[in-house]
Amino acid sequence: MSKGTSIVGFILSFIAGAILMWGVDRSAGPGTSAKAETAAASVDGIKGANAGAVPVELYVMAQCPYGVQAENGFKDVVEKFGADIDFKVHFIGQGTAETQLSSMHGPNEVIGDTVQLCAMKYSPKWFDMILCQNKNSKEVATNWEACAREAGIPTDKLQSCMSGDEGKQLLAASFKVSQEKGARGSPTIYIGGQQYQGGRRPADFMRSICNAYQGAKPAACNDIPESPKVNVTMLTDKRCAECDTRRYEGQIRQKVANPVMKTVDYSDPEGKKLFEQIKPAQLPAVIFDGTLDADKEASAAFSRGLRQAGDYKVMGGGNWNPQCADEGGCALDECKPTLQCRPEEPNKLEVFVMSHCPFGVKGLNAMEEVLANFKKNDAKVDFQIHFIGSGDAASGMSSMHGPTEVEEDLREVCAIEHYGKDTKFMDYILCRNKNIKDTNWQSCTGGSTGIDTDTIKKCSEGDEGKSLLEASFKYSQASGMSASPTWLVNGKYKFSGIDSQTVKTNICQHNKLGGCDATLSGPPAPAGGGAAAAPAGCGG
Repeated sequence: MSKGTSIVGFILSFIAGAILMWGVDRSAGPGTSAKAETAAASVDGIKGANAGAVPVELYVMAQCPYGVQAENGFKDVVEKFGADIDFKVHFIGQGTAETQLSSMHGPNEVIGDTVQLCAMKYSPKWFDMILCQNKNSKEVATNWEACAREAGIPTDKLQSCMSGDEGKQLLAASFKVSQEKGARGSPTIYIGGQQYQGGRRPADFMRSICNAYQGAKPAACNDIPESPKVNVTMLTDKRCAECDTRRYEGQIRQKVANPVMKTVDYSDPEGKKLFEQIKPAQLPAVIFDGTLDADKEASAAFSRGLRQAGDYKVMGGGNWNPQCADEGGCALDECKPTLQCRPEEPNKLEVFVMSHCPFGVKGLNAMEEVLANFKKNDAKVDFQIHFIGSGDAASGMSSMHGPTEVEEDLREVCAIEHYGKDTKFMDYILCRNKNIKDTNWQSCTGGSTGIDTDTIKKCSEGDEGKSLLEASFKYSQASGMSASPTWLVNGKYKFSGIDSQTVKTNICQHNKLGGCDATLSGPPAPAGGGAAAAPAGCGG
């Protein structure tokens, strides 16, 4: 199909998109202005897709790297299918035109979303502009002008639209469409009305589009090559409550074009034999055989996370050693530090964090109310904080958010060591969490907290702090903790959460303590209504 035909296809797709926005604004009720209806109305010169075209909907955030990857993956698709698909891009965010519009990556993303919607309204070359901006998606708030000129889109119209009420109305309408679709993650993709969970290569999208056609398929479907089959085995253990392979299945379908998957349990003879061939390993594990080599893109995508084990390539990710659950397994040295072999310790609460992780900060802040509640009810909880990172005192240590996070980890682990009585260390941590990246950590010592500045400085800058943090990192690793925050009750029971009520509920589920009948601050309501969001965290 020629590029001219593709452009006609783009032109044809926009009346339907604009009419959809108009319909959304119309249904918004009394709070929707007449300007919103005008902004979302049909655009002169833009026509609908061909009759029978498969709808393709992409829900993204303009600065999300995964959303950008998906958009780039559709470049060849849009060129090949043209008006034979009804291609639309919507944006994920919160707010209304009458209040405030916001998006995950901040104000610049809101600007990028807005100018891209304005381009959709005023030019059939809008996707060319987006693809140009995607070359540096961090600059979508400013690179639109050069990209608009490159695509041949008048910049004066875009400037007027994005800086005025028109742009706000377009973005509010787009957010509303995404919310009504239930799209919270970028990208969320629908093809033919069904949520798409497959690979993100152009050929993967094309095959899904062709499968969605009702009746005769367009000529574009005639020359899409069949991808090689790749055998994938997921080894799990039914004794492990957390060995859910579903998240791995999603990763595999996104990266392998034609996977042939099966699940094998460790308790079966086949599973035990396979474990012996790939050990040492923790479950669940994803195991590829030699067929992976035929899918060059998938092989490259997985290469950094694979370990060669004989004839197999193994991707780990779980924390379950099945041998430790076998009879007598806890006597093995490798099993003694694992959660499944630890003795239960009543009234103990541990949290594993990264000091600069915003979710870890929220989780620790929630502890102020939790500790106050139990103290008020004369209930004693052994509360401990451990840090997530890698390395050692001799070779150096690292953490997800960089050297400044390690420096703060050192100060906090020193506060914990020297001010452990009555969790006095929390005074320093809660003070720091008000602005965790502020380099003036000394302001959280002295008169404001009673924490001695020199004690923290001497410890954190010397061998003592390094030794303490090295031990903390090792304990987190031995416990299989990599996401911040992760909580552990009584040394056995793991959970996630960042609010006081969730933390209290999980402690009380396994311990009888005064204050368990109290209702504390609960989890925030999900944006846009609907089900609660998945637990938030850094790493994992």
